[in-house]
Formats: sequence, C-alpha cells, structure tokens
Amino acid sequence: MTSTSDPREVQAQLESLTTEAFRPELAEIDRLPTLEIAQLMNGEDALVPAAVGRCLPRIAAAIDDIAARMARGGRLVYAGAGTAGRLGVLDASECPPTFNTDPTRVVGLIAGGPEAMVTSVEGAEDSGDLARQDLDALRLTPDDTVVGVSASGRTPYAVAAVEHARARGALTVGLACNAHSALAAAADHGIEIVVGPELLTGSTRLKAGTAQKLVLNMLSTITMIRLGKTYGNLMVDVRASNDKLRARSRRIVALATGASDEEIERALVTTDGEVKAAILTIVGGVDGDTAARLLEESGGHLRAALGEAAR
Repeated sequence: MTSTSDPREVQAQLESLTTEAFRPELAEIDRLPTLEIAQLMNGEDALVPAAVGRCLPRIAAAIDDIAARMARGGRLVYAGAGTAGRLGVLDASECPPTFNTDPTRVVGLIAGGPEAMVTSVEGAEDSGDLARQDLDALRLTPDDTVVGVSASGRTPYAVAAVEHARARGALTVGLACNAHSALAAAADHGIEIVVGPELLTGSTRLKAGTAQKLVLNMLSTITMIRLGKTYGNLMVDVRASNDKLRARSRRIVALATGASDEEIERALVTTDGEVKAAILTIVGGVDGDTAARLLEESGGHLRAALGEAAR
C-alpha cells in the first residue's frame, strides 16, 4: 500500500498548514533546562481549552444530531489515521465499560487496522479506498454518524471516510486542527480546533492531539448524557465487570438514594446488579420487575422512569 501523490505537492500542502509551521523562537529548545522545556510545554497545552471553547456551538450542534440518530439505533463511528485514529479507537473502547453500551454502538476505525494501534502501517493513511472498504464492512445506515478525525484536515483516509459516509446518507462530522480544511468542508458538521504550531514542528500528537481528545470526550460523553446513560453526574449505566466497578456501583446507588448499605445490597441483588433499576426500586418504591419495565418504557432514561413511578 503506497502513496501515488507527488512528494513535492504533499510538502507544499504541509507547509501551508498551521499545525506544521516552524517556530524559529524554539530552534534551540534542546539546549534549555528540563524545567524550562516543561514550562514551555505546559504553557502551550494551556492554549488548547480556549481553542476548543471557540468551537462549542459547532460541537453542540453535532452532538444533538448524533444523539438523535443514536436514539433511533444508529452508531457512532470514528475514522482516522495515526494519532487521530488511535484517539478515536480509545474513545470508542471506553464507552462500553463507562456507559454499558454494546461494543458495536461506538466504533473506532484506524487506517491500517488494529496493527496500526501500535506500529506504523505504510501508506494506510493515504488510502481512500481503505476507508471506503472499512466503512462498507459496517453496512452504514442513515442513522449512523461517521466522525473523520485528522489534525491536518487533509488525511486521505479521514476525508474519504467522511465523503463516503455522507454519500451513503450517514451523518458526518469532520474534526480537524487547521482552518479551511478539506475534512471540515466535506462533512455536515465541520469542527476546526485551531491550536497553532506545535512545540516540536509538525508533532500533532501534542496540542492537536489534546484538542482532538477533548472534543471526542465531548462527543461521546454528552451524547450518552442525552441518551439517558447518566442520572445527574452519576454514571448509572456503568458495567460492574470487576471489583472496582462493583464498588463504584454501590457508591453510585448510595449517592443517588442516600439508602443504607443493607438496602443498597438488597436492591442490587434484586436487579441483578443493574444500577438504574436498583435506584428506581429504592427511590420509586417499586419491585425489580416493575423497575425493569419502567426503564424499558422510558428508553432507559432513569429520570423519566422515576417520574412514572411517582404517578
């Protein structure tokens, strides 16, 4: 898998990007004391939240559209190469344990496949065909959302993923770190977090990577809030798959209800460890079967189910 692009053309494209800009004032950074380098890096990182803040209306609009489609059974799919792809895979992989989502509901695609998570796969990011193949394997529907992620905003794999998904009727989001990017232009929702040149020239795993991580956190977390995966700021859909999470489940029920340890334990046993249902049995005063029914009827929204139980 090799690129057929003219290297000089690619070089010219990169030189025009803010994320690739050379900073002469840092040309002797390697001669500075370690503490000064750390201070410089920390100062650069501090610029990222403000850059994300300038794009919050666009981010929020994308989230509302994503949540509406996921409520109808759609999926959230991230597609990127290199650092951007790894960040998408990371965000997707954290949704099942955090929000008890089916692993197929939030999917991370990285150019080159799983091998590319730990090593470079030559030419994968330059292949639009590979992106189309990866998405075709998912059998996209109009209720799905594909988020192309690329710091440069020109990565062929990410751009082709968004173009192909949009042609298939899916919702598309383009997340880039340069203005006027091809990726944002190709998407229904273009989000460009312009963080400026990196401390190390072209090392977009730094500020650009941090910006992408923050936005992906928002896309998945706020979408899950909209889908009723939380109750207030409590992760009531947490999957208790280990001792730590079982302890967290008990604590969440305690925080939501103020019940005694004995009552919490009985509720969790009655509801087979389901935190939402346990809270509903305690606060709503219903049995386990009724709690399960009310949650199903409310689409999993605990607050709505509590309202029904109180009638």
